Amino acid sequence: MTLSLAGRTASPAAQGVPVRIGGFGGAQGLADYLRTEHIDALIDATHPYAAMISANAANAAELAKVPLLALRRPPWLPVAGDIWIEVADVVGAVAALAVAPRRVFLALGRKELAPFAQAPQHHYLVRSVDPVEPPLPVPYATYVTGRGPFDEAHDRGLLQQHRIEVVVAKNSGGSATYGKIAAARALGLTVILLRRPALPQVAAVETVEDAVAWLDHDRTASIARGV
Repeated sequence: MTLSLAGRTASPAAQGVPVRIGGFGGAQGLADYLRTEHIDALIDATHPYAAMISANAANAAELAKVPLLALRRPPWLPVAGDIWIEVADVVGAVAALAVAPRRVFLALGRKELAPFAQAPQHHYLVRSVDPVEPPLPVPYATYVTGRGPFDEAHDRGLLQQHRIEVVVAKNSGGSATYGKIAAARALGLTVILLRRPALPQVAAVETVEDAVAWLDHDRTASIARGV
């Protein structure tokens, strides 16, 4: 088993399996790798917003004739007390902040921040795994680093400490980063959520346990059928 990481995090968490870091050169490059390494199965376990990687995985699996499974966390759903504004992308999130200065918590990742430079009137609190370099070219920005999971109590304290008025986040699903959503609800704050991108229509499961079951049973049956 080999785990492939895109290389966006400087110091990824330790893993118990061999790890390769970096891209493959698109769908064709990944297909070549699958053939060269005699890979029997491909599991797309990327972030729900990594649409290009998922598209390349689907195309590569088809080119290399390798069974593919997507591991996709279900999105968060609003519950009583949530104040959500859903937008298509980061540009939409900037627009949703409007003109009046606000104190904004950005929990999007380093590569999604540039459009907020177009709204320098806001006070930004930026959380990321690695430091943001270069920092946003705005007059009011505070940076914190940390690797989840973050629970509700932790994030409620963070939001209160920085007097946050609105949270901007992706609908990542799962429990590791749900703390900010629960904390915003408890504090009566608005959450601007980026909608998930469209992903390839492939076989998919929601849990690691189901992915392991697929490896143990479903993939074997597929290979026997010549799929």
